[in-house]
Amino acid sequence: MSLIDGRKASRTATGEQTSPGGLARYVVAATLARSADGGAVVAIVLLVTTSGAPGWLAGILGACITAPHLFGPFVARTLDTARDGRTVIAWACLMHGVTLAAAVLLYPLTPPIVPALLLTVSGLVGPLLTGGISSRLSAIAGRNRTSQRRAHGWDVATYGISGTIGPSLVAAVSAWANPALAALILAGLTFVAAALVRLLPSSPRASVPSEVPRPGRTLLMMLSTGPLRRTLYLTVIIALSVAALPITAVASTAELGVEPAAAGVLTAAYGLGGLLGSAGVMIRPLRSEADHLMSWLGAAVGVALCGAAFAGMFPVAVVVYSLAGVLNSCFFAATLAARSEYAPTDARGQVFVWIGALKITAGSAGTALAGAMVVPMTHLPLLLASALIAVAVSASLVDRRRERAQTAGPAPLS
Repeated sequence: MSLIDGRKASRTATGEQTSPGGLARYVVAATLARSADGGAVVAIVLLVTTSGAPGWLAGILGACITAPHLFGPFVARTLDTARDGRTVIAWACLMHGVTLAAAVLLYPLTPPIVPALLLTVSGLVGPLLTGGISSRLSAIAGRNRTSQRRAHGWDVATYGISGTIGPSLVAAVSAWANPALAALILAGLTFVAAALVRLLPSSPRASVPSEVPRPGRTLLMMLSTGPLRRTLYLTVIIALSVAALPITAVASTAELGVEPAAAGVLTAAYGLGGLLGSAGVMIRPLRSEADHLMSWLGAAVGVALCGAAFAGMFPVAVVVYSLAGVLNSCFFAATLAARSEYAPTDARGQVFVWIGALKITAGSAGTALAGAMVVPMTHLPLLLASALIAVAVSASLVDRRRERAQTAGPAPLS
């Protein structure tokens, strides 16, 4: 399938217009599933540390949930081959909940290897609760590009809301009772999410299973297709870069003349900015081509990170962190639009999960790198992140210009 055919198919063959409640069910299902996925790590780490076990064991068991996300694309092919993708996602939600609950209940009774294996299974299906659910949005939002992009704003909001609800729920329940109960509540959320996913509007299977490419072939297709290639590396670079913000927020409080606890205000400002950005996309959906939007919004995120490095005063830093959140949400919405509009229909699920899995991995790597670099120079991570974004954005502009030149072909001889 050519890129043009893939784009036409993905823009027109998105299923019938849904009922008004379709998007609402999607938002609730996605928020619950992603809250469970994001809060599980916090619950497991608290469970292990409060039991008196060493910190290295908490880190290993926490990694058993996050690290397998990188292998999500090898599970995601089932989204494109299944007769009904809703069934795959619903089963993924149930498996995530069951294995998480089993790991928590068996942790005090068995050697650590048993909960580690269960949590690894939970982590393997995690990408289906993030990028996998997002791949259903085209069938829910209808054929109109504006309505789809407004729905992408809702999707971005579910990530921001769940990123707050999951850890907050774990913290509150752990303080009131214990981390085990918090983890069991998260498992229960996935069961509710599974039921809601089954109630989402259905869409016809895009192609016969034999025509659906394998994960490796899908990745090669993405790398050889200009818009998807740019979506991939811009998403990874931005995720790697913005991961430095929470680390820098903690390290910069002394320079800003505030107490260390004020770092929470900066991270909250970033989160609130993210919600405002997603709300803005809902009210006024992005209108330009997603391929171009990613470059310019990515550049804007880089400028905001540079501004955070040179804020100097705490009130200015709060404003800049908020602006970074707004711009990052808009960039995220543009990448969701690009995945939806440029991915061929027979590999849409894999494209969503590939990019989502690499984004999560990049974010984890960015946090680790920022933590290692912030000691010698507080704002070094943000400055390097801004420089890296500038290189990536410049590469995308050159990439797109070269692609246009190749498409136009040589000038005719006079």
